[in-house]
Amino acid sequence: MPKFKPHSGMKKRVKITGRGKILAEPAGKRHLLEVKPSKRTRRLSGTVELAKTETQRVKKMLGL
Repeated sequence: MPKFKPHSGMKKRVKITGRGKILAEPAGKRHLLEVKPSKRTRRLSGTVELAKTETQRVKKMLGL
């Protein structure tokens, strides 16, 4: 069986905390920002903890 290779794209998109939580930037702040309210773009800045279902998928991709 071949050696498992972690998903290199996912490594660049998420950060794993010391307790194993996965943080990522929320979607929706890359383009078409002129039409979105400033309140919304401010809310989308920073990082958030991923949902439980997404966490399971990401951990599988990273081999955790």
